[in-house]
Amino acid sequence: MKQFQALFFDLGGTLIYFDGDWPDVFAKANETLSSYLKDTALDIDVDRFMDDFISRLTDYFEQRENEFIEYTTEYFLQTTLSDWGYPQVPDDLIENALQEMYSVSQSHWHAEDDTHETLSILRDRGYRLAIISNAADDNDVQTLVDNANLRPYFEIILSSAAVGIRKPNPRIFEIVLEQMELPNTRVAMVGDTLGADILGAQNAGIYSIWITRRADNPANQAHADTIKADMKIATLEEITSRIR
Repeated sequence: MKQFQALFFDLGGTLIYFDGDWPDVFAKANETLSSYLKDTALDIDVDRFMDDFISRLTDYFEQRENEFIEYTTEYFLQTTLSDWGYPQVPDDLIENALQEMYSVSQSHWHAEDDTHETLSILRDRGYRLAIISNAADDNDVQTLVDNANLRPYFEIILSSAAVGIRKPNPRIFEIVLEQMELPNTRVAMVGDTLGADILGAQNAGIYSIWITRRADNPANQAHADTIKADMKIATLEEITSRIR
């Protein structure tokens, strides 16, 4: 087995899991954002505004799966408000609005039962650890990390929202390699998504480890015959006995 100096991890579906119903959570999050905007001094038809904002996000979410470029939720909220006649909305209004919106989904994310023990073992063995997460809001990623008490384990926590690049673009992996001053041959990537985590790692020349316990979804099924990980594990704790 190859010897590694560092391990990169995906966040959602790998270190933490979601216990809600996504359509219901999205609906409640949009309602929360709508309520917040109605309480501001903005003179807009909030219901029609939300229809426009959600439509723009939905179109983009489909597009980003092909272009691997990340535009943030903040960008879409700002540009939609600008098009509705508010080009200079205060930054704190945008930030607070998004915090309210994301708080709905954040309450449904929890650390996997074996996450802390596994990370502790890896850290004690001397591995350097990093998170690379695809997400449209960096503050949301950082909040999820803190809510799950994961920050002490990681040297770097990088989201696609922070750099404008999504996995599987190899550049997001290369950024972390450069910051940690490591060659790609001494790193392994652990993630649950074949088309992002595994393909991305392979694009960057990084050893790939596919964790499968939450990987039964249409996106992975579409790639099951074409993207093959270097290693497959069912749980995080398996890593501790399978790498050196």
